This record gives sequence, C-alpha cells and structure tokens, in this order.
Amino acid sequence: MSAQALGLGETARAILDLLKRRGSATTPQLAAELGLSLETVRNHFKALAGHGLVRRAGSLKGGPGRPEIVYGLTNEAESLFPRREGEILQELAAFLKASGDEHILRDFIEAGIARRREQALARVAHLEGRERLEEVARILSELGFMAQIEQEGGEPSLRLCHCPLRALVDVTRIPCVAEIGLIRELLGVELTRLSYIPAGAHSCCYRVAG
Repeated sequence: MSAQALGLGETARAILDLLKRRGSATTPQLAAELGLSLETVRNHFKALAGHGLVRRAGSLKGGPGRPEIVYGLTNEAESLFPRREGEILQELAAFLKASGDEHILRDFIEAGIARRREQALARVAHLEGRERLEEVARILSELGFMAQIEQEGGEPSLRLCHCPLRALVDVTRIPCVAEIGLIRELLGVELTRLSYIPAGAHSCCYRVAG
C-alpha cells in the first residue's frame, strides 16, 4: 500500500525516509535532523506504529536519565519504497520466451503448484458443493487472488479480483493455464471462463459447473 493510501503526510514520509537511510534512530536524533520538536516526532511514531510501519529496535543510553528508544522500519514499511521484482520477473520471462527456454518457466510454475497441491487437496477432500467452493475461494485468497463467490441464476461463479502475477502474465499465459488447472483439480468440476484480466476485464471469473 502507498503512503498516500495510508493517509501519511510529508512529515511522516520524511521520518520513514530518514529511518530507511539510517537503519534506525531515536526520537531526538530524528527531531534534530528534521528540525522538528520531540513531541511532533513522538506523535508521528505513535501513528506510524499504528499502521505497522515502525517498531522498537532497541534502546540507546547516551547520558543521564532513561535510555532512548531506538526505532526502525517494519517489513511492512518496505512496500512503501521502490521495488522492481515485478519488472525483473517480466524481463526474465521475456528472455526465456525469446531464447526458446519458456519450458523452464513452465516447470518452475508447475513445481510451485506441486508444492501446494497436496495440502490444498487435503483441505477440500471431505467437502462437497458450496462448502468445497468456499474453501477453494479461501485457498486462492491466501495465494493472493482475492477470490469471491457470486451466485447469479442456477450456477455459482468464482471471481478472482486480483492477479498476483500480473507482470508475468503480461509476457506469458503459463501462470493462467496453471491457475485454472489447479482450480479445476480442487473443485473436481469443469469451469467456463466468463472474464479474463489479460483481455481487459477487471477480474478473472469462472462459472462453476454443477
């Protein structure tokens, strides 16, 4: 999530940026470097901690009195800084495709599904009908697909509102083939695709056969 989406202002962003550069810092250190009052920094720390972006990383004894708390960034805060994993993955997929080695990517995707298949199948093995569909939706949501079930008419549909491999899918449809194969296997029924993100839809939606 972006800093803007979290409602973070310029001062909060400046505190995060400085913590990123320093690795960790105390309230007085940040106040001095940013030209802010101690109370202002403390209030921002409280708000940032509420968002899960800063944590206590230790303490520092610099003189008489109580030690100062040392703050650092949480793993969640790392998402606020530039990342290039999607871009690199896209470039790798394009390279493998152009060099005729796309099968390496297919093997990689299939190996990832194989690691999850046994546990996922165990979770739905004793379920039927709507209960099975709901559990499959939970499994897919845990994998980042934001799955939801919709009911229009007689047959339900499974809607995937997010594609966690969007950058990769822009280059190759291998993840899509693996995705629908896994869903069919978990549900044990046929699916009919109603909408498709790579075709311009806002979600991938599948009608589930009864």
